[in-house]
Amino acid sequence: MNIKFRLIAMNFLQYFIWGAWLISLGAYLGGTLQFSGLQIGSFFATMGIASLFMPALMGIIADRWIPAQKLLGICHLIGAAFLVAAAPQHQYGPLYTLILCSVMFYMPTIALSNSVAYNALEMKGYDTVKTFPPIRVWGTVGFICAMIAVDLLGFDSSAGQLYVAAGAAVILGIYSFTLPECAIDRTPRKQSWVDALGLRAFTLFKQRKMAIFFLFSMMLGMSLQITNAYANDYLTNFFGNKPLYQGTFGVEHANILISLSQASETLCILLIPFFLKRFGIKNVMLISMLAWVLRFGLLGAGNPGGGVWMLILSMIVYGVAFDFFNISGSLYVEKETDPSIRSSAQGVFMIMTNGFGAFIGSYAAGAVVDHFGWPDSWFIFSGYSLLIAFVFLMVFRYKHTPETATTGK
Repeated sequence: MNIKFRLIAMNFLQYFIWGAWLISLGAYLGGTLQFSGLQIGSFFATMGIASLFMPALMGIIADRWIPAQKLLGICHLIGAAFLVAAAPQHQYGPLYTLILCSVMFYMPTIALSNSVAYNALEMKGYDTVKTFPPIRVWGTVGFICAMIAVDLLGFDSSAGQLYVAAGAAVILGIYSFTLPECAIDRTPRKQSWVDALGLRAFTLFKQRKMAIFFLFSMMLGMSLQITNAYANDYLTNFFGNKPLYQGTFGVEHANILISLSQASETLCILLIPFFLKRFGIKNVMLISMLAWVLRFGLLGAGNPGGGVWMLILSMIVYGVAFDFFNISGSLYVEKETDPSIRSSAQGVFMIMTNGFGAFIGSYAAGAVVDHFGWPDSWFIFSGYSLLIAFVFLMVFRYKHTPETATTGK
């Protein structure tokens, strides 16, 4: 089978797993289980905790000992087992612990799946910058399909969403072992402990440009999980308790409304090669930051009634906010690093965005929500994104030329 189709299947399942619970979990926790804003935030902070060390650790293992495609399969099978164990739990402690364990093995698979795709495409002689985005877009399609399936099955406010995710994880876990072999470096040689442990990727922080890039990746990463954690809960429970909005589509099918965000993401992925070549990484990152300003602000100003158009516009803007940072950042790191530390470097990017960024952002957002409530919290998040954009504009030095659009070299 054509390698592009095989990678499309991998990406579809990779993000189907996440889409089955990431957006709807907040409504389940806040509505059915009656957890507080800070408690909801803590579940999404598990992705930050896991990303602090697991992607880098698995990247090291993939570079040095276990081929990335096999490690990808192992992680998904273990993660599926923890999801199945978590589903029957209703108490905060056991449910939190099992979700944390599952996320520990899911988060590394994002970077691993990217590495598997880059490796397979390069083996066939493809340009990854041009070829990968149209393949990665099918991951977003998988995410959308999972959201809609969970909504229509009535699992968006129940533990059924976790079983759906586990089933997809088992399928991908098995399928991963059939993907093209990724090289590992077992060459015996005298080396420092840094090289022996595969930590050479962290030396990227010695480069001023990369250090600043990773720092702002962390600060922008603080925005990534906020709408994932609270958008569904906001629409389903906040507006659902107001007689004026009861029965509206946005309340009854919040997951489907929010899936417009991922539909927008699908289209925006295809714009990345053009924008990177034309404008360069700095401007693409700035566009992403300004899109987050609109994403949060429109959520705060809109409602499922007469203001539903603002909610829809917020969902459309999300594609730019997420893709222009997450996918472009991954490609930027890919082009800036040596092949020998590729998986490790992707792991470092994950640590800064979905690690420190998501961890700090999830807990901070939970505290803001509990203290200020809705919709004021959305405006606070919007102001934060605007501040980050302004500082990034002033601090990140980058001279763009079309010939070096993705590397900046």
